[in-house]
Amino acid sequence: MSTLHHFTPGNFEFLEGGFPYSQGVIASPGFELVRVRLASAPTIAAGFERIAQHLESIGRPLTALCAIELRSPRPFSFSGFHDFNVGYVNTLTQWGLVRNGLNPVGRSNVCPVFDAPGEPVFHAFCYTVPAELASAQPSTSSSTRDFVVAGSGEWPDGQAFPQAVIARGDLSPAGLAAKVDFVIKTMKGRCAGLGGDWRRLSAAQIYTAENFHALLESHFASAGLTAIGLNWHLCKPPIIELEFEMDVRSLSCERVLFE
Repeated sequence: MSTLHHFTPGNFEFLEGGFPYSQGVIASPGFELVRVRLASAPTIAAGFERIAQHLESIGRPLTALCAIELRSPRPFSFSGFHDFNVGYVNTLTQWGLVRNGLNPVGRSNVCPVFDAPGEPVFHAFCYTVPAELASAQPSTSSSTRDFVVAGSGEWPDGQAFPQAVIARGDLSPAGLAAKVDFVIKTMKGRCAGLGGDWRRLSAAQIYTAENFHALLESHFASAGLTAIGLNWHLCKPPIIELEFEMDVRSLSCERVLFE
């Protein structure tokens, strides 16, 4: 299991991932997470500027940024995905988020089948804020703290790409079932690694262009996901050869910024 690190400057903990993003984040005791969807879907550069303005307006540091959701025009090649991540991570480094080679910010980056943007854009972001009455009675139990599990497809962490892709190239009912089974188990594993409570999920987002309806009972209902409703985004994962991705979260505060 990946290591859980404390990121004190941002008031959250993160599950260690790779170069582009962490596997997920959980609020530190006495803090909570706020998710903001950017209705205008700004470009990456404009989005970072908008986030900086928002954090400054509420008196939070840049290091409070803990999770990001992006939309890209089309799936990247493996090398193209790496090249994109270099510039993205550079900004996080300038903000003081990437330290000692560790990136604490969770992320999803998916590609809409319809109405795709002309270049990568921001869809949403999360940040930490002091919880109400935190100074009087802060929560010390991780199971009651807000958390976000980063997006993941059917490629096992740390294994060779594309050879290790689960049911690679197989979109048959059995192949799709294998992919979905792996991704749901990954979500559960990351939730456990954060110390979060799977029963307290507030949202589960699915990213695929494939019809997964036949698996609703066998995979999603059995995992306790249909009770909260499934948010299906008709999107492909960010790398060619991946077909199914998910992220999940447990948050009490979500907003939309229209400007």
